[in-house]
Amino acid sequence: MSVVIVTDSSSRLPASLLDEHGILQVPLHLTTEDGIDYAEGVDDVPDDIVTMPKVTTSGANLGDLQDAYQRAWEASDGDGVVAVHMSRRLSGTWGAARLAADAMDGKVRVVDSRSVGLSVGLTTMAAAQAAENGLDRDAVYETAVRAAATAESMVCVQALDNLRASGRISAASRMLGSALAIKPILHMADGVLALRERHRTSTKAIAKMLDAVVELAGGEPVTIGVQHCQNPELAESVLEQITERLDTVTSTLVVDLGAVLGIHVGPGAVGVALAWGLDPLE
Repeated sequence: MSVVIVTDSSSRLPASLLDEHGILQVPLHLTTEDGIDYAEGVDDVPDDIVTMPKVTTSGANLGDLQDAYQRAWEASDGDGVVAVHMSRRLSGTWGAARLAADAMDGKVRVVDSRSVGLSVGLTTMAAAQAAENGLDRDAVYETAVRAAATAESMVCVQALDNLRASGRISAASRMLGSALAIKPILHMADGVLALRERHRTSTKAIAKMLDAVVELAGGEPVTIGVQHCQNPELAESVLEQITERLDTVTSTLVVDLGAVLGIHVGPGAVGVALAWGLDPLE
């Protein structure tokens, strides 16, 4: 067999890629004001939950992680498990993952992706491809750590109301984003969301994000993922503009951010994730 990879639903990987590469996914959770709990990727989550008041989110729970790690270990035939999860600074998922891994006596290694969304997914794919190439557990882990260290991601949000309510950006960033209805570009910095740039219109913010993507790509072969919250047309437009400006795109993905991440960035948000060194994604 080979090393088996586990991730959480923040990775936003399509079911087709999860199935093709034998990746196990653990759900994040949402709880409504009425106390209804939804497991993302498992339960039928209402489409309008992103705009519902007083919906809370939580990371993958210990029981789900333990179950996934055990199933992955059995599927690996003793080759081991590598788990890639969202940033420890954004969620309790990593802490629960460490507890679950510690209980398995070294059979599981846990990677802090230091990111969220498709950056987690592309790091997960780096691990999966390394496993399929025959690398052992520790080498797969190191591959994922390197992929996480080099991955880049940005997101343009339409308003900071959702992020302010969730506490996912600093007080200074909230103030800058609210002034004169400025549209911010956020990025991952040291495992948290931080303000990269601010602009007066969404059009300008998107244009500057595209410029940043081209600059970051640096003419190297790159995998591009576009993610959005209920904004598929803009996401497709962003991808089209990126591929027109880059000559060396290895492969592309367009995905919805899902309910858990959507609640934090709000409707209309569009972001881009970049990763290097991946084989083409089918």
